[in-house]
Amino acid sequence: MTDRQGIVMVYTGNGKGKTTSALGLALRASGHGEKIMMVQFRKSDPTYGEIQAIRKFLPTMTVVQSERSRFRGKGGFDPEDFADAANVFGIGRDALLSGEYDLVIFDEINFAIYNDFVTVTDVLEMLKARPKHVNVVLTGRYAADAIMEAADLVSEVRAVKHHFEAGIKAQQGVEF
Repeated sequence: MTDRQGIVMVYTGNGKGKTTSALGLALRASGHGEKIMMVQFRKSDPTYGEIQAIRKFLPTMTVVQSERSRFRGKGGFDPEDFADAANVFGIGRDALLSGEYDLVIFDEINFAIYNDFVTVTDVLEMLKARPKHVNVVLTGRYAADAIMEAADLVSEVRAVKHHFEAGIKAQQGVEF
């Protein structure tokens, strides 16, 4: 599908549903036979429900998870965290620039940029160099202003109420 104009989409904000939105788009693209790549920063659990479902039901989608999944506030990371993020970014960048995929999702890349795992400059250069037909999704809290300016679509997921606040713990099928 090389005659289309790919778009850059950003899903950010402090609410729940950014990755879920990206996966909904992947489901839609898969229904049209499109080839999809998703790289995940700071997520390494292959037993998550969405990873299992992708492997079962979305044959046109490839997922690469990071090796390290420690989420923290700003700072406090070690060299292995940075090396892991560089590896994940490199895999995603190569997939995007290859033109082989119709949709490439960089899950939690905004968090990676915020924590200096990946530079805004590297992401912007990648977006400028991408093949014209490729759609790109960048998810995660703390999207940088320059990333939002470069995007064609920005959706902010805002937390209004969350079940964690009522003491309801993470549930299989909802959070993982």
